[in-house]
Formats: sequence, structure tokens, C-alpha cells
Amino acid sequence: MSKQGGKGGAAGKKKSTKHGADEKREDVLQAVIIADSFQDRFKPFTLETPRRTQCLLPLVNVPVIEYTLEFLASNGVQDVFIYCGAHSEDIEHFIHESSRWSPNSAISPFSSLEFIRVSDAKSIGDFLRDLDKRSIIAGDFILVHGDVVSNIQLDAVLAKHRARREANRDACMTMVLRSAGERSHRAAKARGITPVFVIDPTTGRCLQYEETHPLQSEHYVELDPAVFSHGSFEIRSDLMDCGIDICTPDVLALWSESFDYELPRKNFLHGVLKDWELNGKMLYAEVLEDGYAARASNLQMYDCISKDILERWTLPFVPDSNLLHGQTYRRVKGNSYAEDHVVVERGAKVTESAVGRNTTIKGASTISGSVIGRRCKIGKKVRIENSYIWDDAVIGDGATVIHSVIGGSAVVGANAHIPEGSLVSYKAHIDNGVKLPSNPPARISVLTDDRQLADTDASLVGPGGKGAMYEVIEEDEDSDDEDGDNRDPAVLQSSLIYSLVGLNISTSSISTFASEDEYDSDDDISMGEDGHSGNFAHKRDRLSSFASDDASKPDGFHTDAVNGLVDSLRADDSEDFDGAKLEFMGLRLANNASDNAMRRAIAVAFVRRAAELLLPEHGALEPTKAAGEALTSKRGAVKFIKEVGVGGENVKQQAEFALATQKALLGVRDLEAARAGALLAALLQQLYSLDVLEEEGILAWWADARAGETDEMSKVKEKCRVLVEWLENADEEESSEEEESDEDDE
Repeated sequence: MSKQGGKGGAAGKKKSTKHGADEKREDVLQAVIIADSFQDRFKPFTLETPRRTQCLLPLVNVPVIEYTLEFLASNGVQDVFIYCGAHSEDIEHFIHESSRWSPNSAISPFSSLEFIRVSDAKSIGDFLRDLDKRSIIAGDFILVHGDVVSNIQLDAVLAKHRARREANRDACMTMVLRSAGERSHRAAKARGITPVFVIDPTTGRCLQYEETHPLQSEHYVELDPAVFSHGSFEIRSDLMDCGIDICTPDVLALWSESFDYELPRKNFLHGVLKDWELNGKMLYAEVLEDGYAARASNLQMYDCISKDILERWTLPFVPDSNLLHGQTYRRVKGNSYAEDHVVVERGAKVTESAVGRNTTIKGASTISGSVIGRRCKIGKKVRIENSYIWDDAVIGDGATVIHSVIGGSAVVGANAHIPEGSLVSYKAHIDNGVKLPSNPPARISVLTDDRQLADTDASLVGPGGKGAMYEVIEEDEDSDDEDGDNRDPAVLQSSLIYSLVGLNISTSSISTFASEDEYDSDDDISMGEDGHSGNFAHKRDRLSSFASDDASKPDGFHTDAVNGLVDSLRADDSEDFDGAKLEFMGLRLANNASDNAMRRAIAVAFVRRAAELLLPEHGALEPTKAAGEALTSKRGAVKFIKEVGVGGENVKQQAEFALATQKALLGVRDLEAARAGALLAALLQQLYSLDVLEEEGILAWWADARAGETDEMSKVKEKCRVLVEWLENADEEESSEEEESDEDDE
């Protein structure tokens, strides 16, 4: 049964017989779900009926919107309104077929669930302006997207919001944000667009909002002068914004007053804060340190959240909770989950994965860090790593699938190779022995962008295959936009793998309020066997206008940057360093990393590579040869170290890089001090010969008390005495020659 009104209609279960805010009790907690993002970040998967909206795609074998509904139910929401967008019939069908969420279900936790249809909506702003006209929101309501995964309890946040509202009727919205914290999950490390919140730390009031991303020509936050009138404030770029807002009806009125607002943050939040003197409304941020909250808003977040669910960050919303009716997941060996009637033959190995009902895995196959749907057929000697195989897919004998998504009913032939980042949509068929391209990763679809059958490209999928390369349709960019500021940063999140290769990005510095010594340069750097950094005193990445000494230690940046650089130094398929530089600069911009953080990461990466070349399995090179190989094997690496690692010809910068190199060597496990010192001397000599470091820089490092403040530091430093004495003598000889030359001139 449906009820028409305004531009659209509403349908659902209601226990009251009258509409309107005057008929509702203000103590009823309501929620509005935005189930259409008006974005195409999951194409080509969302071309297929009934998965035409991303909130119905399987996330660890559960439709994404299921997690959102469970989150609202766990927080005592009673009335739910779902804005469905262009494909409302798909979502309505899913809800009506659900034994838990159907408006007619006796076990539904909601008193009311309604669908609201707006046929001509083009943005989230259109939805919310329509909601304001309907006058069905009586009091506070929770505004969320249909792709939210969260276990946060909102009781305390709601109480604070209501207390602020009682004290001042202009306090109209509270944003629920999550600090990255000390032990951040994968979703907290996602890259691309970085939200920047300027917050009054005393009241929690949000004073300004901005966004930064690598495609900007200039990377800084320009503060509104009005911010300084509030005294103390913090600039936070470490916050996860999962789009959970507690609102009053005044928020809807603000949307109605501005017909050009389309996006909740970039347009609405930024605009309302900027025009505060005109509208008088106050918006607040509640920063939580506990609980999980993230949005599966793009493929990269889908990947991160899937891993977080498998690792149980999202308790109680984990596979063995069996959120869907009829699911039978249980925990099994190998930190994995399996439903009933899963057959894993002898010799097959499944680790840190989830496997759906009636799936068969043949012998000698290995599956790790992956999600396998129901009724899948995995052949013999198959290797699947960090991938997502949806219902009814077939993976042939000997096939390899690496960090990719294989859609429902798709077929990957025997001995085929699906490289990292590939997207193979529903019903596509990759023929036997086919190796999909990796640069850029392939997107294979049997449908075109207008949902017509695509002509099969046999050169891509093989003579027996089915499907073609799906071309991402993007709006034409302004040809006069030389600085790139008008480019949509969503392109950074349009693929499964975050990459800046092929993008013309600026490498200008991003300005923060952190000091150059973002964290003490004498912190230990320890590289474990997996190469990850450790022994950092974790701090939040907060940029305070009054506390630059308390700036962040971006562990996520350090780990990702070091691993990326080392992988590039090891790679045999490329002789240049350009791709590694682009990735590194993108990480730097996405994390607002300081020059000091970059210097440390680069020093650790090149030291790691040089140190492993000393080992028998990597050639057992002598220190001099190992240093030369690490520094010069890739074209452009030396220039990268000089321009980005050292940062210039300043003596202090050179001394800091030498110190960072020394400390990185101390962090290499099982490397004796004498051996580490010999390698340090070799690295410094190479850097001197390559004109990266000058004698003044090395001598300044030698004279720096920090270079010998511990016994280990002193032992490593001592091995460089011969090099230092040689440089000092060379400098004296040069000075003597200059004096003699001056005397001759006289």
C-alpha cells in the first residue's frame, strides 16, 4: 500500500492513523536512511538487477543495508524513513522479503518503517528538502547513509545533544565522528579525500569544515578569521566521518533555505558554518574513542570494512552472528568462518576467510583473507588472496585471483590469472589461460553503461569468454582547468586499489600548524620481520593552533610509505622510480605527513633494502655494493632522496637525513652494530658521491650530540670515523689550496 505526496510517495507500516509532526510524540527516536548515494563508485556491479544500488551489494555475504538497519535497531530507533532514489523497487522488494525488517513483520524492532520516493531527486539535498516539506519529523532524528557499518551506542551522544538543545535552541546538529585511535582498524587508514574539522575542544562546537585531496593544486587549509575569536581550537584531520548525524528539524529547514546544497559535508556543513552569522545555528562534533563506524561508500572502503568484519572489529555484527535469516556461520580453524554444507577437500587450505553454504573447494587450493559466497565452485590448485567471490561463481583449476572482486555467476577459467584490482562483474566469463591486464586493472562487464548487452571482446576475455572492458563514464573536465582543482576527487576512490599513477598531481606542500619536529627525531625506529614500524608513542593526528609540539605521529603513513617504497626497490619489472614517487606523494598528501615524517620513511625504506641485500638469500653483498645497489638500481631514486627525503641543500636538513639513516639501521633486527656501522658508512659515502649529501651535512651530523647519545648509536657512529676524517682532511686541503691560490693572485 502506498501513499502519494509532494514529488514522490511513501509506503510502509504505521501504527498511528494520522500523518504530521503534531501527531507524533517528541520522545520517539526517528531515523532517516539515505539509500542512494547518487554516485557510481561500484559500477559495473550496480548495473545488474536487483543490485542496482550499492546498499544491496554483499558485504561479507550480507547486504550492506542490513548492517545499517541493525545499527539503528541497536540504538532504539522506532520510526525509520528510507529514501530509495532511482531504484526504489529493488530496496523495497528486499525489505518486504525480509522476515526481520518487513513493515508487516511481527518481529520487526521498529514501530514504523516507510519508503519515501522522490522521482526527480538528483542529490541528497533534494531528498532532505523533500523531507522538510512533508513535516513528518517531530523531533530529534538520526540521519545515516544506507552503507553504514557501526556498533557504536549513541545513548551518551544523544543525551549531550539534547542537553545542548535545551540550553540553546540554535544547537541543531551533532556529528558522530570516530578518532583513528592508537590501534586503528583498516577503515581508519583509507586514503583519498581527507576531511578536516576545526573544533572548539571545550564545547565540541564545529567551527569550520574543509576537505583536502591529492588532486588539489595547493594543499593547505585556509582558516576563517572568525575561528580565532573562539580562543583555543583544534584542526583535526584524523577523524573518521561515517555520516552519522543527530539532527533537529531545523537542519531540514537549513537545507530548504539553500537549493544549491547537494552534499551533506562539502556543501551543507561547509556552507552553514561559513554563514553562521546569518543563520545563527550551531553544529557540534562528538569525537568518540571507542566503537566501530565506517561507510562502505566505495570499493576501497568495501575492502577495508570486509577485512575489519573478518577480524571482528565490528562485534556483534560479525559472520557467526548470522544477521540474515537462514545463515549458519560458525568459527572454524584458521581464523575463518564457514556455513553448513561447505566442502573443503583434503589438501586445501582456508585461512582468515568466510565461506558460504554449499561451496566446494577442491584439493591443493589455498584461500586467504577472502570472502567466498554461496554455491561457489573452486577448482584444484586455485589460489585466492584478499578477494571477494560472490554467490554462484566458478573458479577453474589452477586459476589465480589476487585482491579482486568476482561477481555472482561469473566464471574464471582454468589457469586464468586475475591480477590485483580487477573487477569481474556478474555473469562474465574469463576463458581458460587468460591473463587479465593489470595496468590499469580490468573492469569486465557483460553490460554497457546504459545496461545493454556488451559485445564480447575476445582479445580480452578469450575466445570462449564473455564480456568486455567496462569504460568508466566521467563528466568532461574544463579544458581551462590547468591546476586541476575542479577535478572530482572521487576518481581517487573509483577503483579497488588506491593509486595515483596516471594522475597529474601537484607535489606542493600541504600547510599544517605542526612544527618541523612533528615528533621527536630521537624516537626509536624498529622494523620487525614484517618491516612494519614499531615503538612509536602513538598520538592522535590533531593539529592544534596552540600545541604544535603535540603534533601527530602518523603510523599509518609511515608503514604504508615504507612498504610501498621497499616493494618498488625490490620490483624487477620496472627500472624507474616515478610510480613509487607518485604513490608516496599521494600518501603524504592524504595523511598530511610532515617533512620530518617523510624523511624518516624514506630513510627506513632505503636502509631496509640495503640491509636485506647483505643477506645470503638476497645476494650476500658487501656493504659498499649493497648501499650502491639500494640507492642507484632504480632510475630517479637518487633524485627522489635528494628532493623529498633530504628536502634541499640546507646543512641542517642533510644532517637530519643522516641521523634518520643512522636510527633506521639501529632498528634492523639481527644486524650487529659493527655491521650496521659499516653499512651506514657505505650509505653516507654513496650519498656524498651522488651529491645528495655534502661534506658540511655529514660533518654536522657527526657533531650532533644525538648521533651518539646511546651506546648503540655511538658504536654505529664510530664506524664512520674514517669517512669523517677523510672529509675533514679533504676540506682542509681544499682550504689550503684556496689560500695558496689567493697568495699567488696577490
